[in-house]
Amino acid sequence: MNQKPLYIGIDVAKAQLDVAVRPTGQHSQVPYTEESVQELVSRLADLRPTLVVLEASGGLELPLVAALAAASLPVVVVNPRQVRDFARATGRLAKTDSIDAHVLAHFAEAVRPAPRPIADADAQALSALVSRRHQLISMLVAEKNRLGTALPSVRPHIQTHIDWLKQALKDMDDHLGHTLRQSPFWREKEDLLRSVPGVGRQLTLVLLADLPELGSLDRKRIAALVGVAPFNRDSGTLRGRRAVWGGRSRIRAMLYMGTLVATRHNAIIRTFYEHLLAAGKPKKVALTACMRKLLTILNAVMKHHTPWRSAEVQLVAPYS
Repeated sequence: MNQKPLYIGIDVAKAQLDVAVRPTGQHSQVPYTEESVQELVSRLADLRPTLVVLEASGGLELPLVAALAAASLPVVVVNPRQVRDFARATGRLAKTDSIDAHVLAHFAEAVRPAPRPIADADAQALSALVSRRHQLISMLVAEKNRLGTALPSVRPHIQTHIDWLKQALKDMDDHLGHTLRQSPFWREKEDLLRSVPGVGRQLTLVLLADLPELGSLDRKRIAALVGVAPFNRDSGTLRGRRAVWGGRSRIRAMLYMGTLVATRHNAIIRTFYEHLLAAGKPKKVALTACMRKLLTILNAVMKHHTPWRSAEVQLVAPYS
C-alpha cells in the first residue's frame, strides 16, 4: 500500500521544539537538546514525511536543520513573514508555539515549498562569520551615534569601545579573507563573482554566505528569492504600481550598494541604467531594475562557471 503523504511543521524555541503532523493532527513537544534532536530525527525518518518545514529563527534552527538534512529528510526553512501571512489568510490569528507548529505543517501541505540546498558545515561557518561581521558594524554605528550626544563623563568609555570594535572588525575581515583564500572551493567562487565590475568583497561575502542557490536557479526564481522581482498590484481595471518586497534583506541591501558602483564602472549596467533614465523611469525604479540585472549576470556567471568577460555571460546584456 502507498503511504499517505505526511507534512511536518516544527516551531523552534530556545528550550523546546513543537512538532505538528498533518493531516493526522498529531502534536508533540520535546526539549531542544542534542539527545532529543537525535531522537526526533530518528522518529521522523521512520515516518518518511513528504516535507518538513521550519521558520528561520535567527540561526536558532540551524542545528536541527543540519540534523534533518544529514538524515536525508526533505527539509525547508521558510520566511517567517510568509508563514504569518498564510496563518492570517487561513483565519489563524492567535499565536502560540503549538499553533505555529500546526500552521507550519498546514503551510507545508498547502504550499509545498521546494527543498533548497542546505549549506554544508563550511558554508554555515562562513555564514556565521558574515553575520558576526554585520553585528560588529551595527554596534560600531550605534556607539558612534551615542558618542555625539554623550556626556563628557562617559565619552572616554564609549571611545574605548569604538576602538575595540574597529579592531574586532579588522580582525574579522582578515579572518574572512583567510577563510575564502585557503579553500579552493571558496576561492573559485569568489574569483568568479569578483570578476564582475561593481562586485566588491562585502557583496561577495554576503552572496557566498546567504545565497547558496546562486547559479542553480533560473533568473526569475533567483530574483524572487532575493526580493528584486516586481510584483503586480492589479484589481479589476486598476493597474497598480509594481513593487519589490520580501526576500533576503541583507543580500538586497548589499546588492543595492554594489549596483550603485556598477552604474559607474560596469559598462552593461551603466548603459542599462542610462537607457531607463532616458525613458523617463525614476532613479529608484531604474536602480531596482539594475539590481535585478546585476543579480542575473552573477547567476549566469556562477551557473556557467565562467568569468565576466566570456561570451556566455555577455548574452544576458544589455536589455534582456
